[in-house]
Amino acid sequence: MKKIDHAIVEFKEMDEMANRASPIHDLNPMVKLIATIAYIFFVVSFDKYDLNGLIIMVLYPIAMFEVSGTSIGACFYKLRFVIPLVCAVGLFNPFFDKATLISIGNVAVSGGVISMLTLMLKGVLCIMESFVLVATTSFDSICSALRRLHIPGFIVTLLLLTYRYISVMMEEVSIMTDAYMLRAPNQKGIQFSAWGSFLGQLLLRSMDRAEDLYSSMQLRGFSGEFLYAGLKPLSWKDILFLLLSLMIFALFRFVDITSFIGQLVM
Repeated sequence: MKKIDHAIVEFKEMDEMANRASPIHDLNPMVKLIATIAYIFFVVSFDKYDLNGLIIMVLYPIAMFEVSGTSIGACFYKLRFVIPLVCAVGLFNPFFDKATLISIGNVAVSGGVISMLTLMLKGVLCIMESFVLVATTSFDSICSALRRLHIPGFIVTLLLLTYRYISVMMEEVSIMTDAYMLRAPNQKGIQFSAWGSFLGQLLLRSMDRAEDLYSSMQLRGFSGEFLYAGLKPLSWKDILFLLLSLMIFALFRFVDITSFIGQLVM
């Protein structure tokens, strides 16, 4: 299987994951979106040296993975190209902050190392929670929830169309690559001299497909709103989930649970 075909399969797998059934899948998308935003806010609010307090926040996304039946391995595999970029953000911290913050035995650990690990963990946790949201909620439902939260319609529509057009462009790349290889079976990849015409044809073909896609959306009644997504009203389960989530976030943020557990163990 070509890399582009493999990417198309992975892209479609996300929609299949979002259509599964679980207690998390059944929650109102707006509640899950608010909980995800709140989680990211609390994670980011930790001090750059508070690695000990931040570690406890990993329990929430792990619990979401387990309850929703979503594989943690699938999360890290599908985001294998994004996670290294997120972790690379704090790589230079040890060079700028060399003051010793803690000592483990005879090993001195600088504040830059702690802040680097904290920043990396923040990025990974935010990605994990965002993945849970996308893996348990269809993108149309997420867009509908954004509109319910009064996010401007043109921004939400732009997100939806970008999401739709990514799969269209990947399919066109696959078709054009197959056609090129059939005409040049002994070549490895596309020659540099053909890149310009290839990208030009890809742009034109993608625009034609995109126009057809948008026309079909309009024929089905799309007018910038997402009524077809069928966003159900809030239930007591949704409200209870949101309240418990916010309480857990506040508990993890303002109570040093890891130190408390360490004292109990000792």
